[in-house]
Amino acid sequence: MRDHTEITALFNAVQTGNIFLDSKIFCDCIPKEDLASIQHKYEQKKGLPDFNLQAFVFDHFILPEKIASAIVADTSASVEAHIEKLWPVLLRKPDTKNNGSLLALPYEYIVPGGRFGEIYYWDSYFTMLGLKEAGNTILIEGMVKNFAHLINTVGYIPNGNRTYYIGRSQPPFFALMVKLLADIRGENVYIDFLPELQKEYDFWMFGEHKIQIEPGAVLNRYWDDNTTPRPEAYKEDIELAKESDGPSETVFRNIRAAAASGWDFSTRWFKDAKLFSTIHTTDILAVDLNSLMFLFEEILETAYLVKGEKEKAQLLNTAKENRKKLISQYCWNQNQETFCDYDCNAGVVKHTISLAMMFPLYAKIATPEQAASVVKILEANLLCDGGVVTTNNTSGQQWDSPNGWAPLQWITVVALMNYGFESLAKTITERWLNLNRQVFARTGKMMEKYNVVNTELEAGGGEYEGQDGFGWTNGVFLAMKNIIK
Repeated sequence: MRDHTEITALFNAVQTGNIFLDSKIFCDCIPKEDLASIQHKYEQKKGLPDFNLQAFVFDHFILPEKIASAIVADTSASVEAHIEKLWPVLLRKPDTKNNGSLLALPYEYIVPGGRFGEIYYWDSYFTMLGLKEAGNTILIEGMVKNFAHLINTVGYIPNGNRTYYIGRSQPPFFALMVKLLADIRGENVYIDFLPELQKEYDFWMFGEHKIQIEPGAVLNRYWDDNTTPRPEAYKEDIELAKESDGPSETVFRNIRAAAASGWDFSTRWFKDAKLFSTIHTTDILAVDLNSLMFLFEEILETAYLVKGEKEKAQLLNTAKENRKKLISQYCWNQNQETFCDYDCNAGVVKHTISLAMMFPLYAKIATPEQAASVVKILEANLLCDGGVVTTNNTSGQQWDSPNGWAPLQWITVVALMNYGFESLAKTITERWLNLNRQVFARTGKMMEKYNVVNTELEAGGGEYEGQDGFGWTNGVFLAMKNIIK
């Protein structure tokens, strides 16, 4: 899949030459003519005295639009009314062909907004929660079919439908998407998507994503097949690798694996919380990932039962029960009395307090005693005026304090309700919804992330400015309104 995000002399010059403030912009540009021709012209002209690289790029590429940024919101209207107006803005029609770095999808889909003009894997589940509340089952089904299409063409669901995302995936929510659709349409949905469910499961279980930590005992990690800088953050990755004591290729893979986690970036992935350059994601058996894999096995088991294939269903049942035991064995931090990630290289459970600890409760695999302990940690460390903060580390990384994110608010609230902590779930729901409303009232925007520590300030940190739109925020807002009556 050739496109201009391949590391050519032109790409290197643009991405290291500060032509754009955001490295993703050039990756999403569409060539106005054959790319080989553009590159040939660049080689001919780059040495000339009057050559201007920025002008050359603007002459030969169409810049991507920033989605939803031009909307003038009526802040006197409700958030619900604003979201209803946003759905058509965030909607993308079926693609007729691959265009630039974009991978064509056969059905309509919702994009997050802002700089994100493509579909994203785990984002889409939380967007679908809102589409369900809006009664748009057709669009949910189309998005599930798009992901099935990616499984059948790429071999798995990449981070997003861009060529530069091939090599990594994101948190495996496809099975939960199928379940969401089956809850609406009926159990035959499981049979319809069973081949793709199995292929996606095999992707996670038959490659570098799995680690055997003892004979017969397997847990999963995040991974990327590539050991080069991310094209969409090319300059940033090169600069970070220079700060590391290790090989650049190892740093690049660990950066990419953290991007696959969706938590890009957090001190959760660092050996030293003060040093981004100590990132070691591929050493980490993530507690949230393995909880999602438990749910994947549970849903795949259900699919085989619906089809009447009891032997295959039993294999999945055995796999999920083994995983449940391993999560409790390896990801329970006895000293802190909460769930944490496991460092399989060092052979120790990590100690970062984060909302990843809520995923075993979300998957209903924690014991009641473990759940009660996790809730105490949550209240003492992560509960804030605007909801729950992702970690209690203030690092400048966007998946650390003071930021809160819609998907993790949802996971936390559902997790609490699973174990009967409805009062706390209601408190978090009310605080998050109120924060969304407050920010909308003063900015007219639904944001990608929020400052939950100081609700008067905007969220910050990360590799790019705050984005509005915003797919998963809209979806979770609508769903959370109705989760607690």
